[in-house]
Amino acid sequence: MPHTPFHPSHGSLSIGDSYVPSSGNGGYTVSSYDLDLDYRVANNRLAATAVITATASRDLSRFSLDFCGLVATRVTVDGVAPSKLVESARKLTITPARTIPAGEQFVVTVRYGGSPHPVRSPWGELGWEELSDGVLVASQPSGAASWFPCNDHPSDKAAFRIRITTESSYSVLANGRLLSKVRRASRTTWTFETVEPMATYLASIQIGAYREIVLARVPVPQSVFAPSAIVSRARSDFADQERMLALFERSFGPYPFGEYSVVVTDDDLEIPVEAHGFAVFGKNHIDGLGGSERLIAHELAHSWFGNSLTATTWKDIWLHEGFACYAEWLWSEESGGLSADRLAHQHWARLSHLPQDLTIGDPGPELMFDDRVYKRGALTLHALRLTVGDDAFFELLSSWATENRYGNVTTEGFYLHANDRSPIDLGELFETWLFSERLPVLPH
Repeated sequence: MPHTPFHPSHGSLSIGDSYVPSSGNGGYTVSSYDLDLDYRVANNRLAATAVITATASRDLSRFSLDFCGLVATRVTVDGVAPSKLVESARKLTITPARTIPAGEQFVVTVRYGGSPHPVRSPWGELGWEELSDGVLVASQPSGAASWFPCNDHPSDKAAFRIRITTESSYSVLANGRLLSKVRRASRTTWTFETVEPMATYLASIQIGAYREIVLARVPVPQSVFAPSAIVSRARSDFADQERMLALFERSFGPYPFGEYSVVVTDDDLEIPVEAHGFAVFGKNHIDGLGGSERLIAHELAHSWFGNSLTATTWKDIWLHEGFACYAEWLWSEESGGLSADRLAHQHWARLSHLPQDLTIGDPGPELMFDDRVYKRGALTLHALRLTVGDDAFFELLSSWATENRYGNVTTEGFYLHANDRSPIDLGELFETWLFSERLPVLPH
């Protein structure tokens, strides 16, 4: 495959991803974010401090953070105020008091506040969104800057500690393990920690009047948080999630995180969204009849493909969505529905009648979330399965997920991984399925 992998551009302020040209920053990598947030639901007011620990990848006379819609009131680099600070519509550009040498770790502290709101993008409004009574954060691919200063690109994953104080009448869920919950009068502080490297777009906070439904405690705790009025429907709809997780562990290797939760908002959502360690559904997805079973499997599968293994650049989004879509087909087969092979042929027939004007290995920013990327990505995996056989296919999926756990991945890397485990060269298969517009025929 003559396709070159993505390399961040550290010679400029931008990271150089053409899919999200206004997001991501060169010159450094972040190792951790420590966010201390004080939020008032009634009037959507946020007062916050972000402590960002990073390492310079080149000499830094200046650098930038993605930051949108809020106001920075105080900034320091290693405790010293910068010699220059410029806040534009999408960036916080910092000129430190001294040049930071390549290889040196530094700490940026930003105090900020305002009324957070979503970032406008070609894919709709992203990031911090007010609900009818609470908050939802869904940032894919470039909305994290709506609520904290960051290097908002999936190639720069970091550990997180998120501390949020809000009214005690609300439940709060954020990424990772809940370290503490401290109530002081009418307000409660929740502290969460994520030790596995996490992409900024997957960092999330959910605030609402939720009740917890415990689904399982092994192999990891699994819970659903839902409004009281739909608890019984949610309990019914997510009853099979424990079996889904068991199937995916057999297929992809051990679940990569310490817990898995689902939030069901009291608002309707167009689609469910994944975050690191949990997923968010709208109340319109919950009917008590299993109507969203396919979506439940899809979001759970993102724990492996998207959250643990994260595409280095957005052009490789099929490594998230094609794999999660194929997991839907595996669950259908496991649960007594249509087989993966039957579903593959059905979706192939449907795609064959749709415009064939994109390559899923590099679909372009306008089409990166097109359903054809999802379905043809899953068909690529099925074509691979038919070519190498079930034993080799599931071994390479499991070893791919295990060997790259918590890391960044590329299409080229997956091709090399699969090709090393195949008795035949897979170059033509990957080339035709991922980089030709015309839909190939499924192998027999």
